[in-house]
Amino acid sequence: MSTESKEELKGEELLALCCKTLDDAKAENLVALDVRETSTITNYLVLASGLAEPHLKALRRELDKALKDHNVKIIGVDEGDFSGWAVVDAFDIMIHLFSEETRETYKLEALWKDAIPVDVEKLLGS
Repeated sequence: MSTESKEELKGEELLALCCKTLDDAKAENLVALDVRETSTITNYLVLASGLAEPHLKALRRELDKALKDHNVKIIGVDEGDFSGWAVVDAFDIMIHLFSEETRETYKLEALWKDAIPVDVEKLLGS
């Protein structure tokens, strides 16, 4: 067993890790937005949907594990008590996990219309 500590990821490497982890966990409708020019609180947003509450929890669990494995500090988590929306704040990246219904209700993509879309397929190496 290796005790070597991995260097903390930042920027696009961290974005790629988050997107790959969520894609591997079968997240739906994965979107990444570059908000460096429009936000003072984060550099990137990742939006993903889960099929049901257990799937959302599994997405969150896999994301937590991947971030911790790469020494990424999670500065905040809000799961909203089964609201269908969980947020993981990893400083450089804020990840929003939604049920489809909740995502449609709040339409975060429309609120961040000035953000620059990131090519998720390219991040995933597809």
